[in-house]
Amino acid sequence: MRFKTGILSVLLLTTLMIMSYNVPEGWVKAGSQPDKYDMGTDPGAGRKGGNAATIKSIGKDIKGSGTLMQNIAADNYKEKRIRLTGYVKATDVAGWAGLWLRVDGKNVKLPLAFDDMSNRPIKGTCDWTKCKVVLDVPKNAVNIAYGGILNGMGQIWFDNLKFDVVGSNVPTTDKTVVPKAPTNLNFKK
Repeated sequence: MRFKTGILSVLLLTTLMIMSYNVPEGWVKAGSQPDKYDMGTDPGAGRKGGNAATIKSIGKDIKGSGTLMQNIAADNYKEKRIRLTGYVKATDVAGWAGLWLRVDGKNVKLPLAFDDMSNRPIKGTCDWTKCKVVLDVPKNAVNIAYGGILNGMGQIWFDNLKFDVVGSNVPTTDKTVVPKAPTNLNFKK
């Protein structure tokens, strides 16, 4: 009986090691609870059969997020409007998921522009869905961060991420923009 238990333990450990994903070079695991997610590349899971990035919950009762992200210098995009497009596929997403994009100045804690698709989330199970995030990159931008995000339980894959510069006729999806208060308020007594 001990022999069978030992073999079962080795098989279980081997299975868990096979299920673990490798983080691609230049990408970083982050989020409010990155240790509750397995993140990396899923070979053959891409939209057209290639590799796809994936984030899969491995913890229980997750009250936060995991993101697989990358940073690039903002130099080539200053004073331009950029669009991040990509495809996201989801299985059993109990919270929400999507792509995200952040433009940083010198103080990363106060982003110059940000959108994580939480106001138009991917939920549940869906096949490849095209996603877009559009932000303005001001002159004082230093860094652009982007990636996929999963908040809560489930698994997502993302693929075919690309940046392009768009015209001012393409609306931004920036969540940091606060609408200006009207200046002609009339209060009645």
